[in-house]
Amino acid sequence: MNNLIDIMQLSTEEIQQLIDTALDIIDKPDKYADSCKRKKLATLFFEPSTRTRLSFEAAMYELGGNVLGFSEAKSSSASKGESVSDTVRAVSCYADIIAMRHPKEGAPLVASRAASVPVINAGDGGHYHPTQTLADLLTIYREKGTFNNLTVGLCGDLQFGRTVHSLISAMSRYKGVKFVLISPEELKVPRYIITDVIEANGIEYKEVTSLEDSIPELDVLYMTRVQKERFVNEAEYQRLKDTYILDTDKLRDARADMIVMHPLPRVNEISVSVDDDPRACYFKQVLNGKYMRMALILKLLEVTV
Repeated sequence: MNNLIDIMQLSTEEIQQLIDTALDIIDKPDKYADSCKRKKLATLFFEPSTRTRLSFEAAMYELGGNVLGFSEAKSSSASKGESVSDTVRAVSCYADIIAMRHPKEGAPLVASRAASVPVINAGDGGHYHPTQTLADLLTIYREKGTFNNLTVGLCGDLQFGRTVHSLISAMSRYKGVKFVLISPEELKVPRYIITDVIEANGIEYKEVTSLEDSIPELDVLYMTRVQKERFVNEAEYQRLKDTYILDTDKLRDARADMIVMHPLPRVNEISVSVDDDPRACYFKQVLNGKYMRMALILKLLEVTV
């Protein structure tokens, strides 16, 4: 594997290898401190990001490498009309690996075909976000000890949520997984994911509108924000943005060992009062994302430690 554009490029065995590497990094950070010395990561972020960009940068620095790049399109030659292909061909001359976020679906795939170094998709529109999924998987693995026989509830914007689409695809390959898809009618999971992923794998699922009714049966609750930037109609966003708010009252009906996840940033879909609940894992996800990005960089650069 030379690039990571879609989580499904990784087999379950490769995902486990990345998890094992991440766990070893957590246990023995000094062992990896100079593993990417004199290597450079380029972060090409054509769309704003805080956690993902800084996570990639922190990952590379902790591996002993260096980072260059830009954090918004207007800071790059894209503002002059340069194509994605030309940008990555040029950047390939400076860097050993590229992490790219772009608002247009498919842009990182185009980039990977033009680049002469590995390209990691750091999010493309409402399409994929594979490294967030790696963070999610490590979080589930560290908290639950398995991916099998889990009931996973995904709540909020399931139509535009690229993290949701990627996580459904990744979890669909494990035994006994069930999905509870919680959303308003207007933000349901796209039909192609239902047919091509969930139903194609014979996975038990249901589509519901009530978080309160669903929460008692869940092992994992994955909350998402309603994404203002994906809406054309402001009135529609305002009507839907507060559909689901997880608070301590709703958590009273949840299992004691259920975990609450969120790809962040949150707006108000999880009350800050939930932050102190031992089931809240969304800030753990942030840290786990750094470790999995470190493991992925090592894998794509074919660095052995």
